[in-house]
Amino acid sequence: MGFFQKQLTEDSAFLRADRRLDTELVDKVILQLNRIYPQILTDKEATKFRNLDVPTSVRLGELITHLQRKGEEACREFYRALHLHVEEVYYSLPTRLRLRDSLDPLTYAPINKQRYVMNDRSPLFFLGCFGIAVGMALLYYYSEAKVTGGSQALGMAALGLKKKAEEVLIWYTEESFMK
Repeated sequence: MGFFQKQLTEDSAFLRADRRLDTELVDKVILQLNRIYPQILTDKEATKFRNLDVPTSVRLGELITHLQRKGEEACREFYRALHLHVEEVYYSLPTRLRLRDSLDPLTYAPINKQRYVMNDRSPLFFLGCFGIAVGMALLYYYSEAKVTGGSQALGMAALGLKKKAEEVLIWYTEESFMK
C-alpha cells in the first residue's frame, strides 16, 4: 500500500463526516477525476458516484474505496482534486495537519516549539544606553574647548564602566587638567 493510499485510509472517516463536502463539491471532485483522468474514473463509474439518490457521505465513502483499489496514482489525483476544489477541507485533513506539524513529512513526531527570549530588559534600558553613547560622542566631538567642564563630565561617566574604559576616560580627564 502506497503513501497516498494509507493517507486516504486515515482521512476517509474525516472526509465522510465533514459537512463542508456537500453534493456539489463531491460532484466537482468526481468530474475532475473523470474528465482529466478517465483511466482513474470512467464515465460509467462517475455516473454511479454522482447518483443523487444515494447520500453524499455514502457516495464519498464508495468513491474513496474505489480509488484505493485503483492504486497510488488514483489516490494522489483525488488529493489534487480535493485541493483544487475544496481547499479549506484539504488543509484541515488529519494527515495534512500532522504533516504540517512534523519535522519530517514521513514521520509524525510533533515539533517542540520553544520561545527564546533574547533579553529580558525593557526598551528604556536600551534608550538609556543609547543616550549615554550619544552624550559621550557629543563630548568627544565638541572637545573641551567648546564645552566647559567636559573633562569633569568624562570623569563622572567613567564611574559605571568596565576597568579598561574607566582607565581611558580617567587618563583623558587627568591629561586635560595638566594643560
